[in-house]
Amino acid sequence: MQLTHYNTNFSKRTFPIHIICENVTNAPNIGSLFRTADAFGIEKMVFCGTHIPLGRKMTKTSRATEKVVPFEVKENASEVVLQYQKQGYQIVALEITSNSTAIDSYTLTTNKPVALIIGDENFGVSQDILNLSDAVIHIEMFGQNSSMNVVQATTIALYEMTKQLR
Repeated sequence: MQLTHYNTNFSKRTFPIHIICENVTNAPNIGSLFRTADAFGIEKMVFCGTHIPLGRKMTKTSRATEKVVPFEVKENASEVVLQYQKQGYQIVALEITSNSTAIDSYTLTTNKPVALIIGDENFGVSQDILNLSDAVIHIEMFGQNSSMNVVQATTIALYEMTKQLR
């Protein structure tokens, strides 16, 4: 028998992970990020940029999860990351670079909260943010394409991170 929202056995839990979105500006992606953050018990999301669409197109995919996932909007991602560094977060960027580590070989420091940085739909995480990161992780892919949708990538990363933190 298929379970519904009302009869699943999942136990509610919050993980010490904040998602910092650097110039993620596609409304359906933002809505889907709210759903993913809710599903994985993420503490907070921070959207960085000048034009973050939080209107009707976003709520169409969020399914009201923007009402339960704490979030804020800031203009400058570098300033936000520097604040998180000062607060003792481990800064982990999700990006493919020449020296990034495959996500399944990366081990989180379990005694420090995590700031997961995700980037612009077209350009990824900026070099400035990569330079501020404690680690840069990527998802191994085996097809012709070298990138995937930011929400899909974030979902995979959160699955792996929460698995380690459980």
